Amino acid sequence: MFRDRDDAARRLAKALAAWRGKNPLVLAIPRGAVPMGRILADELQGELDVVLVRKLGAPFQPELALGAIDESGHVHWTPGLGPTGASPGWLEREKQAQIELMRKRRERYGARRHPVDPAGRVVIVVDDGLATGSTMVAALTAVRAQRPARLICAVPVAASDSLARVEPLADEVVCLEVPDWFGAVSQFYLHFDQVEDDEVERILGAEPGKT
Repeated sequence: MFRDRDDAARRLAKALAAWRGKNPLVLAIPRGAVPMGRILADELQGELDVVLVRKLGAPFQPELALGAIDESGHVHWTPGLGPTGASPGWLEREKQAQIELMRKRRERYGARRHPVDPAGRVVIVVDDGLATGSTMVAALTAVRAQRPARLICAVPVAASDSLARVEPLADEVVCLEVPDWFGAVSQFYLHFDQVEDDEVERILGAEPGKT
């Protein structure tokens, strides 16, 4: 459906054109969505920052999200999965590991800048797709607590049940494709390269339109 994340971001920008010139704050979920967030912010004449959340992967199956955790340590469990099958000790270690990773990323990504305050802003939270939806649920909940004027969820593709899960948490949801069968986000991209921390740091530190 999408050539790459840049293609997906440009299509999302067209769907969000009503916010062009109104200085929206685009919050990308690292790492994959950060290049998309840069394109969205530039196309909509807005501002870019990140919202840090992390998936809690299942034991021996880290790509399966049991839930997601935000910077404060609050966990949002995936319906039908949750902590089932993982010991309390393992879950606590996993939670602490992800909190520490977010702390390090916040330090690294914010080395030359302060986080942008979402309060009173039109905020667009973007990710490259929703599989379980847990990371987007965690992101939207964390941002809502900071009192934006309007909260928008923007994704190129999503599983239908995950989309239904996030819809109550946002004032507006923009999703370009909801396929009948959903295996993984990567299957809907011709090119789905890994985004590294160096690239995220470069994008966040660059002037708008100069990436």
